[in-house]
Amino acid sequence: MAIARIEVLPDRLRVVAGAFRAALRRADLVVSTGGLGPTPDDLTREAIAAVVGETPVVDPDLEAWLRQLWSRRDLPFPEINRKQAWLIPSATPLPNPNGTAPGWWIDRPDGRLAVLLPGPPREMRSMWAEQVLPRLRVHALGRGLLSRTLRLTGIGESLVADVLGEELLRRTNPEVTTYARADAVDVRISAVGRAPIAPGAPQAGGHTAEDLINETEALVLARLGAHVWARGNTTWSEAIGTELDRLGWSLAIRETGTDGALGSLLSGLPQLRRAESLSDAARPAGLGAKGRTREAAADFAVETEARTIAALSGTDVGLALGAHPRGDDTAIEIGVALPSGVQRERHLGFLGGVQGRSRAALLASASLLRRLRAIERGGPAG
Repeated sequence: MAIARIEVLPDRLRVVAGAFRAALRRADLVVSTGGLGPTPDDLTREAIAAVVGETPVVDPDLEAWLRQLWSRRDLPFPEINRKQAWLIPSATPLPNPNGTAPGWWIDRPDGRLAVLLPGPPREMRSMWAEQVLPRLRVHALGRGLLSRTLRLTGIGESLVADVLGEELLRRTNPEVTTYARADAVDVRISAVGRAPIAPGAPQAGGHTAEDLINETEALVLARLGAHVWARGNTTWSEAIGTELDRLGWSLAIRETGTDGALGSLLSGLPQLRRAESLSDAARPAGLGAKGRTREAAADFAVETEARTIAALSGTDVGLALGAHPRGDDTAIEIGVALPSGVQRERHLGFLGGVQGRSRAALLASASLLRRLRAIERGGPAG
């Protein structure tokens, strides 16, 4: 599900306890980081214990683990660290392989969860990945929780939200949320399965999590399907690589005025045989198309570069991208050289600088992917 709130709290017991109390009323999962050290200002354990009405006591196994951390280094054990061996009846300790602060996993009677993690990133990140996420997956599967992500391009997050509409975005089961990523706008649909319908009772639509997601995905696709290029965590390299692999083709790219943004986006693509990044000043002589209009010159240059880079590299596909400032925005030219010919596109990308160059790389990747998939459908690659 979506993150509902993030709070930064001072080391004051009343404030921390109040935040836990409010969070456990409004959220299914509460995660805290920090405040698990041995000093008096580390108040996370005391706060959650007060909220759930339980008394922390020293857990013998945790204390033994802590003491051996010092003993194996021939150091005396500081008694202040016994606080890090505290546990309450509803908590399960989470091992910390990189520090002295075990985490807590707390199951509440109403099914809600609280997870306490240490603050240092080196400790917290590994515990989240190795201790918490596997438990969350098991917990979610037990409740029938599923999610599906649609990856969109060519449209901003605010317009995605406007097209989806307030009614759809305010639903709670299934829940539809939007995320502006560096490489896409993601629409995630999450659902928890409803209770089984009694035999003979009227059935108003699907009741499993998958049914609910399928129904909502159909609504999203009806409104935004033209912008969906992938699902899940698929990257541009993976999506384009799948199509090139299916066709048995290889790729070379040449980009101008983008500081290598396209090459970075497609890094790791196995079929990418060559990637060149040029400044405008380094564009090969003769590609300015003297005597043409600016637009015609740009089209001529990007078409020639797409053909040239494919020929130089011996690849089946050549992708050329040119970008240069136009006022506060970025003028973008794209050429895709396929065995069947070259197709060109021109765009005006919103904003300049790094944002404009990033948009140019995304537009070029989307253009290539669209044309490769058109071949799969049996239509013209245009």
